[in-house]
Amino acid sequence: MVASDIQNFSEGRTKVRAYFCYLFSKNIPNRLPSLSTEMIVPLLLKIKADLQNCEGVYLLDHRGVQITPTFAKHKEIDDDKGKIRADRAYYYRAFREERCTITDPYPSLITQELTVTASQPIFDVNGEIKFVVCLDMPLEEVLKIAHLNKADAFFSKFFKFSYAMFAFALTAVAMFLFFNGVKSFFVEEISGSNLMIGDMFKATILLTLSLAIFDLAKTLIEEEFLGRHKEQNISGPHKTMVKFLGSIIIALSIEALMLVFKFAITDPEKLIYATYIIAGVAILIISLAIYIKFTKVRNSIDSDS
Repeated sequence: MVASDIQNFSEGRTKVRAYFCYLFSKNIPNRLPSLSTEMIVPLLLKIKADLQNCEGVYLLDHRGVQITPTFAKHKEIDDDKGKIRADRAYYYRAFREERCTITDPYPSLITQELTVTASQPIFDVNGEIKFVVCLDMPLEEVLKIAHLNKADAFFSKFFKFSYAMFAFALTAVAMFLFFNGVKSFFVEEISGSNLMIGDMFKATILLTLSLAIFDLAKTLIEEEFLGRHKEQNISGPHKTMVKFLGSIIIALSIEALMLVFKFAITDPEKLIYATYIIAGVAILIISLAIYIKFTKVRNSIDSDS
């Protein structure tokens, strides 16, 4: 299990929750006057039988106490009956939100593998929560639910390796610019005794472009191919966009600083052009800040859905 699986789960979370909500609502009655453990448990076992790789199902009361054994894949775990689950996310989120919820992946006590728990509150005729039904599924199976469409899985792999190819091509371009930037020190004989401003700027431009392109390639490999995501509040393609715009801002800032010194020495009348670049960098920074703010707001809304 790798970090990309966690990211895939995050992206398909809404689809997975909708699937389990449908499964619970279709099989388990709600808001009836005669709800009882004897009525719900057979229906819960039916759901377990329909899901071949279901890890286990169990029933909690309104206080979060488990009132049935854990009906695992090949056995019943009677020791779980009577345990207090009120501090578990699958209970308190379902109780607080009064709707079907799914947890983040966590290590299962049964298999020691990452698992996800779906939970659904059961209401009595007065609208009070009487039970919470819980269903454990391995993360691997949950990811299959999130990608039921074979075309999704195919294009996911296709785009993943396409990003990798572009990233390695960009790395090659960055290395080419880097070596040419370093070579200019020897070809132009840039040294303390032979310091030509134009040659220095040429070398700096090549090295700056090399750094910006290499940083973009590194981001593509880490986020799109390896699935490593450091910014928890920004997900998906937004991470790459933020990193890419950040690289452009850094590169333009360096270029603007270089032009300020160059024009201050050679042609002060052209300093206005460097000012234009600085103004453009400022606009990019403000735009990026707005983009990040709205992206975080959108992600927080999606995570609550």
